[in-house]
Amino acid sequence: MRAMMRAVILGVPMDLGAGRRGVDMGPSAIRYARLHEVLRSLGYEVHDLGDLEVPVVETLKINGGEPGGLHYLEAIQSACAELSQRVEAIEGAFPVVLGGDHSISIGSIPGLRRGRRTGLIWIDAHADFNTPETSPSGNIHGMPLAALLGYGDPRLVALGAREPRLRLEDVVLLGVRSVDPGERILLREAGVTVYTMKEIDRMGLPTVAANVVAQMERVEQVHVSFDADVLDPSVAPGVGTPVPGGLTYREAHLLMELLSDAGIVTSLDLVEVNPILDEKNRTAEIVVELAASLMGKKIL
Repeated sequence: MRAMMRAVILGVPMDLGAGRRGVDMGPSAIRYARLHEVLRSLGYEVHDLGDLEVPVVETLKINGGEPGGLHYLEAIQSACAELSQRVEAIEGAFPVVLGGDHSISIGSIPGLRRGRRTGLIWIDAHADFNTPETSPSGNIHGMPLAALLGYGDPRLVALGAREPRLRLEDVVLLGVRSVDPGERILLREAGVTVYTMKEIDRMGLPTVAANVVAQMERVEQVHVSFDADVLDPSVAPGVGTPVPGGLTYREAHLLMELLSDAGIVTSLDLVEVNPILDEKNRTAEIVVELAASLMGKKIL
């Protein structure tokens, strides 16, 4: 990562995958929190490609209303397909994709693979490993990781189907503390590495981070998909699905600093910032600080 001192930013103002409105304003909030200035201060040449055009909920008809209804599937498919193409065209730079709800990763991650074996560090309070059969809500932002690994509706799975596919052994979930019953079973069957908050509390973040870095030794590039709700709500109130008991401010920075020290991370999603629920853009500002720690900012 150290030799890659060009950052390309792309926003995806989409809240179609979520059950609560507002995260479509996340890209604007993160930019307003001085993302560009902070990255430039670290020595990056920053290029902002603007935002994808994503329809707003009021212009669409919901795709079914029952559990597993895959709400707004066609619009999400379309946005993720375009995102994949746009990310694939970014070469020789560190892509930073701003969400939006977490379903955007169904587009960002396939786009950045470009035939390379890719590791994925999914930092989130939720496992996002539901399928239409296990989802209590039908909201697609609870399904992206499962879809990326080949589980769920074929129309979502197909978005990540290019070779080489993500391998289960190259994926790590970190910070998880809210898992639906059906996805818990699927996660265990799949054998994905998961560090819940229990493991983080028991082992400590330095040990967990060291294990994650060691697991990524076999891949060619590493993507971090960071959901702001991994942070404790007392730290980051502006998220759509807050869950108590999350990472503290210092724990989150330590994780990012240790990943930065390892020099393995090559791309980043920042998702689920909801300015409607925030306090003076506090959550977006913290997310920008964490991105800076991941991308090279040092205390000394």
